[in-house]
Amino acid sequence: MLDAAMPKSDFSAANTPPPRRASLLVAEGLCFEANGHRLIASLDLQLDQGSRSVIMGPNGAGKSLLLRLIHGLLKPSAGSVAWAGCDVGRATKQRQAMVFQRPVLLRRSAAANVRYAMAVHAVPRHEREARLQFVLQAAGLEHLAAKPARVLSGGEQQRLAIARALSIRPQVLFLDEPTASLDPASTLAVENLIQHAHAAGTKIVLVTHDIGQAKRIADDVVFMYRGQVEEHSSADKFFGNARSARAQAYLDGRIVL
Repeated sequence: MLDAAMPKSDFSAANTPPPRRASLLVAEGLCFEANGHRLIASLDLQLDQGSRSVIMGPNGAGKSLLLRLIHGLLKPSAGSVAWAGCDVGRATKQRQAMVFQRPVLLRRSAAANVRYAMAVHAVPRHEREARLQFVLQAAGLEHLAAKPARVLSGGEQQRLAIARALSIRPQVLFLDEPTASLDPASTLAVENLIQHAHAAGTKIVLVTHDIGQAKRIADDVVFMYRGQVEEHSSADKFFGNARSARAQAYLDGRIVL
């Protein structure tokens, strides 16, 4: 289904990314309040261009909320988010894509879902069909191109959502628990697609509760607790010897209060 020799250029970000290990995202003093409750509190975070960043933590830690804030879907109550030195804005978001736990698909065919995304992001018309064929083939969905997207299986829908996101060649791909409800085979297919995107130069920011998945994918891990970054370190250090007692409890499967 996924060929390890696929040409990397077809997933490459449309804009030349900063040099590897350069700071891509800088969040400073980030806060978010809702109904009088502070859900993200004075959070500072820096993510590098070359790494696959995985965000983990117990339920209610603020992982998905953080993802929406740094993507620009939500406006912070205070603080700032900058991508490659620029404030989050329309131009920045045009270079990003996000895939949710439950795919948001149009009432159209699989192919039409991808075509719509490319049209919205102003992909040149003469490039669209080639990109469409490439991403559908990469996702193992070329034989389902004409099928209504909403009748596909859960795993097929999630691969379509990722293929649609990659058709715009994003600089950054955000994924919010994309395999939470999938079987092992579908999970592996999604992970392969993520890894191919990363190999082509797309920055990956993934929220997951799956420790095995995090170990397979992560270069660095952001561990959150009650709206704060409790620990941010390389995957080797985090899984080998987490500095935070709460992070270690989380890895051990113990309740984190």
